[in-house]
Amino acid sequence: MAQPPSIPFRTTGSRLLHPLSVLFNVPLDQVNFAVCQLFALFAAFWFRLYLSPSRAGAIVRHVVITMIGIYFAIFCFGWYSLHIFIEVSLCYCIMTTASVSNIHRYSFVAAMGYLALCQISRVYIFNYGLLATDFSGPLMIVTQKITSLAFQIHDGLGRKDEELTIEQRRLAVSARPTLLEYCSYHLNFLGILAGPTSSYKDYIAFIEGNHINMKLVEEHWKQRGYSKFPDPSPLRAVANKVVITFVCLVWFMGVTKNFPISYNVDDKFISETSFFWRLCYLFISVHASRPKYYFAWTLADAINNAGGFGFNGLDRNGNFRWDLISNLNIWNIETATSFKMCLDNWNIQTAAWLKGVCYDRATYFPTALTFILSALWHGVYPGYYFTFMTAIPITLAARAMRSNFRHYFLSSKTMKVGYDMVTWAATQLALCYIVTPFLLLATEPTIKFYKSMYFHFHILCALVLPVLAIKKRKCVEKIAPIYPTSSNVNSSNAAPSRQQPKKEQ
Repeated sequence: MAQPPSIPFRTTGSRLLHPLSVLFNVPLDQVNFAVCQLFALFAAFWFRLYLSPSRAGAIVRHVVITMIGIYFAIFCFGWYSLHIFIEVSLCYCIMTTASVSNIHRYSFVAAMGYLALCQISRVYIFNYGLLATDFSGPLMIVTQKITSLAFQIHDGLGRKDEELTIEQRRLAVSARPTLLEYCSYHLNFLGILAGPTSSYKDYIAFIEGNHINMKLVEEHWKQRGYSKFPDPSPLRAVANKVVITFVCLVWFMGVTKNFPISYNVDDKFISETSFFWRLCYLFISVHASRPKYYFAWTLADAINNAGGFGFNGLDRNGNFRWDLISNLNIWNIETATSFKMCLDNWNIQTAAWLKGVCYDRATYFPTALTFILSALWHGVYPGYYFTFMTAIPITLAARAMRSNFRHYFLSSKTMKVGYDMVTWAATQLALCYIVTPFLLLATEPTIKFYKSMYFHFHILCALVLPVLAIKKRKCVEKIAPIYPTSSNVNSSNAAPSRQQPKKEQ
């Protein structure tokens, strides 16, 4: 029986592009998103050339970039875009009325609470699932910006410099934004649909025309013998990212659909294939699913660069860098030899947000709390929580394994290469094991998947962590007489320790 054309029409956004949806057999909300992002790419070039800081004032740039962003949101999500505007309005009221000692708490609870309510209602109450217009993506980006800005205002107005880490001091905001600045930061067309998140200070510097100069001052540009600052063009960076975007799109259309994640829990597949071949298919299917994320994030980065945002100084060879708000490093992800290396290069801006609002501020269990916050932010599907709760012991086990054994393989190049090959395979398989529930979403297929994998990574972590914890404790006791703790020496002779985040006021 032919599939009825109900999926393309299940959108609250514009239906202007429905013929394209039918032609390519792609849901209409996805067509709207892709077309708006392509239009945003050209609009970004226009914005940089004709509304540059030398041609237009900051107010004009704020107004234009915000109005185009609002139009994109309405075009893609229709009345669902009201949720984005309501959250921004609600948190602006909190920002202007709350005391600096509580602004971060109230904003965090309001933004995360509203996001959670929207996700629960969309998924469970109205049972829209994945077939309806998914406005939660932009809402998640807005939530990141709202909460990070609230913490930065708290740091700038409510805490002393000596209480802040170096990064918190750099990002601290010393004045509350105006309504126009607040709306521009959250609703600008460069990032309203797919982000990525950026710091408020970097964004305002970009709008006011100080963004590039600030980065070049950090590079001591004038000390290199130049009399004035250049105006670096983002054209090469944008072209490279557009090429990557196109390759990822071709890969997604031609390969990803042939290796569905759901086949990992197919009853016939599980019963007729060996554990080894199930591992092989798991590896292929998870890697085949990555290009859709590469596509969205790389295109979003290209859009920001085309508008002139994202300049990050110079690299070691003196070339201009346009990776200030890049969200991933594909090469480092695909060649990662440790779990940390992959996490450091995947969804980079979200990781920075989690670090800034949770990990650096948590007094107890920062790793566990950070993973829990990440799960809450992503949504309410059970698979998200299986993923992040599984990631906690695997992260700790990987950290323990690396700290206990890596130094044994650094004595020769051959041993180091062999170690890297083994750790690459282990890291990639661990990632596949962790993220599959994230893609399966529901509880029943997740449990079926774990059973088909014999819970092998769970079991390995349960064996590794107690053993290596005992070994580490014995090593500490053994070296204690040689390297006394700071409590046994004069504080003036002790090595300076990294400043620890203190409890919020």
